Amino acid sequence: MIDLHSHILPGLDDGAQTIEQSRELARTAAAEGVTVIAATPHVRADYPTPPAEMERGVQELRRDFRDQSIEVEVLYGGELDLHRLTLLDDDDLRRFTLAQNGRYALVEFPYSGWPLSVEAAVWSLHSLGIEPVFAHPERNRTVQERPERLARLLQVGGAVQVTAASLDGRIGRSARATAERLLRMGIVHVIASDAHTPEVREAGLARAAEAVGDRGLARFLTEEAPAAIVAGDALPDPPAVGWRRFGVRPRSR
Repeated sequence: MIDLHSHILPGLDDGAQTIEQSRELARTAAAEGVTVIAATPHVRADYPTPPAEMERGVQELRRDFRDQSIEVEVLYGGELDLHRLTLLDDDDLRRFTLAQNGRYALVEFPYSGWPLSVEAAVWSLHSLGIEPVFAHPERNRTVQERPERLARLLQVGGAVQVTAASLDGRIGRSARATAERLLRMGIVHVIASDAHTPEVREAGLARAAEAVGDRGLARFLTEEAPAAIVAGDALPDPPAVGWRRFGVRPRSR
């Protein structure tokens, strides 16, 4: 499995604070079958992570994991705040794309309200050939009340990443119900951990994949679609049999 959202780089944001915590997150993930983790530190006003710090952190973590025999590949990335997008120059923005492939960027969806700038952000990214992957919209109150607004946004562009802890119930009933509803609507493309520390949304995707209830669909969400994103390829079509469980037809992309 491939985990495209984590705060595994130590000391850069509100995620892992020590290399020991980073190692524990990686070992937990590896034990569940995760082989690749994207390091996506916050890039926003309270954590204005420069791309050079992210890159240095990834390189140091790669060396440490190799020395510790932790068989998890760490990729470049960032979790980009909508407002911060407007302050990054084009080169820095591309350095924050997932796996630095210049094709997909993880964009933080706010926890409340509907951001007026979100459609403009999509168009701005598209002008650079970048597709946004919206992080954890199922935890947003407006999306919980009106998920059709998210569906309309995706007609402009973008993909959706839901948090593993939403699907398996660790975050609460509202997030879980909304994640399941987005699955029924056929607009979820990726499950990721959003791991911060061993105590806060620990790494690992196995419980969430099991909660999906369909092996083919779980494989699409944790392996096939994430692999396409890492490679910078177009997203594959989801398995029709998996979506049929939720009573919908898959949306082609």
